[in-house]
Amino acid sequence: MQHALVQLYRAIYRPWPMALLTTLAGALLFVLLGLGLALSQAREAQRGDLASHGDRILGRLEQVLDQLHQGLATLELQPLRRCDPALVDSLRQVSFDHRFIHEASFVADGQRCSSRPRHASPEPSRPADFRSQGQDYWLTATNNPGDTPASLVIAHGPFRVSSLRSHLLDAIDSSDGLGVYLIPRGSSQALPLLAATRPLTILPGAADSTSLQLLDGQPFYSLPSDNPDYRLALLAPRARLLERIRAYWERLLPVSLLLALLGGGITFWLVRRRLSLRGELQGALRRQELKVYYQPIFDLASRRCIGAEALMRWQRPDGSLTSPEQFIPLAESTGQIRAITDFLLKEVLEQLGELLRRHPELYISINLSACDVSVPRIGPLTERLLARHGVRPEQIAFEVTERGLIDVQAASRNLAELRARGHRVLIDDFGTGYSSLAYLQMLPVDCLKIDKAFVDALGVDAASSGVAPHIVRMARALHLKVIAEGIEREDQARLLGSEGADYGQGWLFARPLSAHAFRALIDGTQLGSLPPRSRQAAAAGVGGKITPAPWPLAKGPSRASGSWYPDLGGR
Repeated sequence: MQHALVQLYRAIYRPWPMALLTTLAGALLFVLLGLGLALSQAREAQRGDLASHGDRILGRLEQVLDQLHQGLATLELQPLRRCDPALVDSLRQVSFDHRFIHEASFVADGQRCSSRPRHASPEPSRPADFRSQGQDYWLTATNNPGDTPASLVIAHGPFRVSSLRSHLLDAIDSSDGLGVYLIPRGSSQALPLLAATRPLTILPGAADSTSLQLLDGQPFYSLPSDNPDYRLALLAPRARLLERIRAYWERLLPVSLLLALLGGGITFWLVRRRLSLRGELQGALRRQELKVYYQPIFDLASRRCIGAEALMRWQRPDGSLTSPEQFIPLAESTGQIRAITDFLLKEVLEQLGELLRRHPELYISINLSACDVSVPRIGPLTERLLARHGVRPEQIAFEVTERGLIDVQAASRNLAELRARGHRVLIDDFGTGYSSLAYLQMLPVDCLKIDKAFVDALGVDAASSGVAPHIVRMARALHLKVIAEGIEREDQARLLGSEGADYGQGWLFARPLSAHAFRALIDGTQLGSLPPRSRQAAAAGVGGKITPAPWPLAKGPSRASGSWYPDLGGR
């Protein structure tokens, strides 16, 4: 199954298939996003229109209701409670004094009289639609021309007042096809005020929402209101919303397809570049374009060079350098990193084998990837190379990063095997991975390397300025040595030294050097390139014989009997 997946990956991972897949996936994604955006914009535009219409209708409705309430209040002051000419005159006067009162009437004890006796509206044949503050409300009007012209009837006691539908209709454009509803406070029913439909049942909380909602696919909007009795709501035709969605969608579709094509083009370029880089990397190994540089490591107390970290650089035929951040992850993903590690080991011993034999106090550290420590292959290879060049095992150390230890148990076994052969093990970029004490105690480790990010934070007002001293103290508690990376200022070196760090590397001491420059540094012919204190200490160290002293291993699997560990300049 795994083999089949690998074959499928190799078949698909080509510029054109990957570009096509990316374009199709991007088209689907951007089309869906565009559709969602078109729907969102259309709904927002619809909500704005309904809010604008609703404000006009609400303003008119409040005027109408205000006059109806005033008319009822005037009639309530009448002492007459029977249909006689005086009461009819009062009814007519109320209707005359208020523009929006179409009819005022009296109904009690089987009597009925109206301000419009010849054209009196029939009494509502159903119970009131809702009741508020002792008044009954009937919403009787629709948009059908043949229906009763009365739009709103309010009754209090024996008196009733009503308003015409036209008083509300002239506040909206009838061609918009809007339905106007009243939602009594606390009710789940939207009652038609100017609509040809039956009452609508709304979801709980919908009446108090100011966002556009959909009822049976139609836009429904409830206007915010401070009125304690009701809220006004509008129902718009579905066609208008669909028309808006289509309009927005037609504008967004070309953009979505263009973005999908752009994503496909970028994918094509990246895959072709990656495949090209992978092929070039294979050729670089054959053409020996990979170069090894050495970053010297100094004792912070004596400023004596005690070794170096081997760094890989890819120098193209045109002289340009390709950053390790580009080709090392690629080599790890393709498995080429094993060949690079083997090449690095061979180059280090071929370039510096004679120097290491003359200076047994020096060591060179080699970086290992996750696949290098997942299987026990580095130990036997290093043993053969060391025997060929006459270099001691303790002069080759291995660095691993926390992020590279995918299988901690397998890595722990293989690192312990390297230590048993006499090699030291360093944790590189400590503090940027797991960084747990329990995790650290599981590994056979001799030294921690503090990441440059924590060194840069020293002496500045940064949240991470105390991480480096904390790592030093933790390493001391575990009997581990400490190397600080990326030291660029003297105050950083002094502070780390005062905290108990053992060694440091960085541009304060020396930049990465070629093999020739590193040999010259150790032999004392390039001391002028070092800072004064490092130059003085290096001169004292290279001028005569240096007697090595043991550097004890940290707690962990015991090393092979008889193995010898040189002094790395510990205080």
